[in-house]
Amino acid sequence: MAGHSKWANIKHRKAAQDAKRGKIFTKLIREITVSARQGGGDPETNPRLRAAIDKALSNNMKRDTIDTAVKRGSGELEGENVEELTYEGYGPSGVAILLECMTDNRNRTVSEVRHAFNKFNGNLGTDGSVAYLFNKRGVISYGSETSEETILEPAIEAGADDVLNHGDGHIDVFTSPEVFGAVKDALDATGAEATNAEVTMVPDTKVDLDEDGARTFLKLLDALEDLDDVQNAYHNADISDDVLASLDE
Repeated sequence: MAGHSKWANIKHRKAAQDAKRGKIFTKLIREITVSARQGGGDPETNPRLRAAIDKALSNNMKRDTIDTAVKRGSGELEGENVEELTYEGYGPSGVAILLECMTDNRNRTVSEVRHAFNKFNGNLGTDGSVAYLFNKRGVISYGSETSEETILEPAIEAGADDVLNHGDGHIDVFTSPEVFGAVKDALDATGAEATNAEVTMVPDTKVDLDEDGARTFLKLLDALEDLDDVQNAYHNADISDDVLASLDE
């Protein structure tokens, strides 16, 4: 894994933009609904639903809104009929991109995804073209105010796979998706406050981008994440803080 700042900087930048656009609640509700439909409405026995609810709460979604989404997914209330799709492709400089989509019209979705790739020097690939580069893992991140001693033992005892100290004061705890909730509960009990916690797709390798490559890639990422049917856009781009700062100037 790259250092924490390189792992989280693009995601935090995008999360802030999504919040401003008002899109994040729609995508979170859809994830909760589908998770409940597939695995049942009890977050204690449905790790995917638990992770979706935790993410919704961290984004200040009201509990009533969450409960309604769960009921729609579990069949207690009528809900939209959507299917899950995965698309894979390459962005500028060979960056691998993996998209998780939820849609009620797959023809519309693939058309919009292909258009975004083509517009910003990318290519929509075939099934399996980049998925092998990613692994689904839980990631719980901490800033410099949290010491490794505080979280190391509770994390391992709760079933974490690894605790990675990046040497710059930032720490990432990695888990399997199945024990993500239990590990997060154990770490929350220590009083340590995570800067980010989610089940995500972690790339095995990274592609370093210079300023020009980063500029085009982020335009592509913006275009993909702006699509209503795109739930998550994972990638293996590595953009340094200095390059990101130069783009924001």
